[in-house]
Amino acid sequence: MIHHLPNILTILRIILIPMLILGFQLPGMWCNWVTLSIFVIAGATDYFDGHLARRLGATTDFGRMLDPIADKMLAVAAIAMLLSVGNIPLVPALIIVCREILVSGLREYLANLSIGMPVTSLAKWKTAVQFGALAMLLVGDAVHWPDGEVVGMSQIGSGFIWLAAALTVVTGYGYWKTGYRYIIRDKN
Repeated sequence: MIHHLPNILTILRIILIPMLILGFQLPGMWCNWVTLSIFVIAGATDYFDGHLARRLGATTDFGRMLDPIADKMLAVAAIAMLLSVGNIPLVPALIIVCREILVSGLREYLANLSIGMPVTSLAKWKTAVQFGALAMLLVGDAVHWPDGEVVGMSQIGSGFIWLAAALTVVTGYGYWKTGYRYIIRDKN
């Protein structure tokens, strides 16, 4: 049973997405805290499923396939919710979503050629910055600073989402550059 725990955590992340969306729909500022809590729990499963899979020697093809899908579903759901209320800048949101689609398609294409495309360290940092930014944007105006507030949580989150978008471009280019060699080779 313990060897199935990483996959259970990945599935839990997917199950939490509708709860995240429902929490976002609740009235009042406290819904920001509910949404943030669900998002943090879902994000934590991303760290722990991979950590446990490696530590327990319980990596599976199912987990390798489902984990990045769950990550993308969580990120895209949060971005869509934030876009629906205007709490995220449009350009970095589009950059992030387009990169996720591009890299997913590239991975699927390369998988058909039996070529793996492992996650890079920079891509892991991109995900951490992106999830941190999304968390700040989800909690948004529910965070109140002492008098003399210089910048609100939404503004800080917006800054970090631009940083995540920049990292998204860099890592997306790296994946494309790696995959493009195989695409060109396959065409010749």
